[in-house]
Amino acid sequence: MRNIKKLLVGSALLCTGFIFSQNILNANSPEEYRRLRDENREKLPDSTTVSTKTDPFKYGYIEDKDISKSVMVWEIIDMNDLVNQPFYYSNDGLTQKNNSLYDVLLEGALNGTITEVYDDDDFKTKLSKEAIEKRLQSVKIDDAAIEILNSGRQLTEEERRRYTDIIKLTTDRVKVLKVMGMWFIDKRNGEMKYRPLGIAAMGQDPTTIGQNFANANEMVDLFWIFYNDPKVREILANNVAHNPTNMNSMISYDDMLNARMFSGVAYKSDLGNGKGLIKDYIPSDAEGQIEESNRIKDAIIAMENDLWNY
Repeated sequence: MRNIKKLLVGSALLCTGFIFSQNILNANSPEEYRRLRDENREKLPDSTTVSTKTDPFKYGYIEDKDISKSVMVWEIIDMNDLVNQPFYYSNDGLTQKNNSLYDVLLEGALNGTITEVYDDDDFKTKLSKEAIEKRLQSVKIDDAAIEILNSGRQLTEEERRRYTDIIKLTTDRVKVLKVMGMWFIDKRNGEMKYRPLGIAAMGQDPTTIGQNFANANEMVDLFWIFYNDPKVREILANNVAHNPTNMNSMISYDDMLNARMFSGVAYKSDLGNGKGLIKDYIPSDAEGQIEESNRIKDAIIAMENDLWNY
């Protein structure tokens, strides 16, 4: 039970994945260091270099008959929480250059490497590159341009540039992630395990940025990515999180999520007292919603305890 508590609240438990290392102490120049880092290569004692690219650790096949109990949980990861800040972008100009988890996923989705990108956590409606980009920006036309169009005249190219304001949702505005995963008891190995199945980014709707009306700052799901996609796991296994205490001992995003090295708040679960989102069946009661989230965590801990009670 002690291990499952650590996994629920976030810990330093590591999976069997590869720990990255880029040591500036062995670099002959800043340019060499940056080049090797960007190429995912590392210098050896004989001055040769080797690739640091790695494959994600294999999950292994799980048969239905080996799962004695399981539960799906959806959690919110607030990156303002100190425990979750390694998911942010970090760049000190020389020794550390870590893209945020959001940027890593977005780049993969926009360049076509990640294709399992969906509208929501039902994973039914796929999002194209164009649909993703449309969600991340809004186009506003000044009143002067509207007056010109109402007069019956088309805008010139210069007027179009001058009177059109394109607002983009930049990475600094994405401060919340969502993760959907399954806890299950593998009776073949006698273990309680966790497997992430989906991950999403949340941000402010670009059409409301700069607005003052009620709920203007309300966040929406930007996109959902199916985690089991081999391309997703490969990308996350080769991108590292920020380590504020030791930049030469870095861990991949894939390892962080599988080892649950984050603090999450459950907002939906199969173990819920109601159906759907906690806020829907416990409305207008923040304390009650937190209590329900904690009750779900306690129920998961009890699952592992039941594993040893026959």
